[in-house]
Amino acid sequence: MPRLRHCLAAGFAALTLPLAALPAPALADGPIVQSPEAARAAFEQDRQAILAMAGDFKVTFDMQESTPWMAGYQPLERKISGGYESVRVIEDSGTRIVLQHLLVVGDEANPHVVKHWRQDWQYEPARILVYKGADRWEWEDVPEKMRAGRWSQTVWQVDDSPRYAGWGQWETVQGIRRWRSNWTMRPLARRDAIRNPVYDHYVGINRHQITPDGWIHWQDNTKMISARDGGEAQPVVQEYVLNTYTRFNGYNVAAADAYWEKTRSFWDAVRRKWDEVAESEDGIRIAQEPGAGTTIADDLLRLADAIKDGKTSSNAASAEALALIAAATTGKGG
Repeated sequence: MPRLRHCLAAGFAALTLPLAALPAPALADGPIVQSPEAARAAFEQDRQAILAMAGDFKVTFDMQESTPWMAGYQPLERKISGGYESVRVIEDSGTRIVLQHLLVVGDEANPHVVKHWRQDWQYEPARILVYKGADRWEWEDVPEKMRAGRWSQTVWQVDDSPRYAGWGQWETVQGIRRWRSNWTMRPLARRDAIRNPVYDHYVGINRHQITPDGWIHWQDNTKMISARDGGEAQPVVQEYVLNTYTRFNGYNVAAADAYWEKTRSFWDAVRRKWDEVAESEDGIRIAQEPGAGTTIADDLLRLADAIKDGKTSSNAASAEALALIAAATTGKGG
């Protein structure tokens, strides 16, 4: 008992220490102040972390709704799936790195490649293209004091239309190299959209962390329902998503590279068109389709497959794709 009383007394004493005596919390969201030499070293370390996400991987997608925030809501059962992805660096200008994900399904003899998501990394960004709800993405300035030493990550859907964007700092915490975003808003993923759920968007934090044999993408999402009267959105349920990328080449990697070699110029043209729309319309507005992403996503993917299969030329498919994007977006941005 004397020993127990001593431990309790020590604990209460710690709780009653003056604030000045307590360790200050890490200012993870404050301005980054570094010497020029330290900034250059950190920049190179950041680049290597981003480039480390390229390669060939076995991927596990682990999704779990957990805490309900709305009375009466029953969280979904945990869902675990997986696949194989080849991630390629398709642009590297030093301060900008673009990684394209290529999903490979089917068996070794009969692979099928699906152009998957894309992630663009920009050093010290002045602005990002953020989701605002109602099928609308708008440019938003990054606070000036939060630009130095930070990177933005913009994620694009399978048809290169926007999905979400955030900014944050690469740092080493407890020996782990990681990037953590600010709070980001995004539309529903297809896994949720096809169920017509009560919630209509997510607000979450993304973490990318480099592991000894790959990397992880960890999402901390709150699933939200927009207020019909224009008031504040309300939380429905918490969701945790852990996507684990483990280096592995025991699948038909050649199929992914062959697909990209045949369709790259087509997707280059598609990306440029989306960029053009975002600039001319001061953002992008395009209707979404629950099973595909945007209403034109299936058409764009079919055009790319037609190029791959030799059924049309890249120029002809590109012209059709650009017309589809223009028709679906012109006059709807902002």
